Amino acid sequence: MPLLRGHHLVCLHFFKGQGYDEAFIKNLEKTLHAAENEDVTVSQGADDVCAACPDLKDGRCGHPDNAEEDILEMDANALSLLSLSVSDSISWNKLLEYIPGIFPEWYSLCCIECEWKEACENNPFFQELLKGK
Repeated sequence: MPLLRGHHLVCLHFFKGQGYDEAFIKNLEKTLHAAENEDVTVSQGADDVCAACPDLKDGRCGHPDNAEEDILEMDANALSLLSLSVSDSISWNKLLEYIPGIFPEWYSLCCIECEWKEACENNPFFQELLKGK
């Protein structure tokens, strides 16, 4: 069962083949495939996506130096919007049902300042949600 932290429960719906490097992208694709085919478990902190991140240091995000606190805040926002807690399990399809309803608030809380925003803007699902915002 894939482990995903809060913000990955939302952001992976907008993945379109971009990432830090080839190893990270391959891991992300593998994790996403697993998530689509079995329930995911909500993790506290670093998850299966983070496992291949070149910036993961001692279980904490080091990109940039203060990223861990920002990411934990995004995780908390995602869990609050999705009404989930650490250790909960949920299907990918159920998550997909929730995304349109939380997107306007998620966008204003997390997307506007996100360094990955441009990558998400290339995703058709993200574009569709942005139009309805």
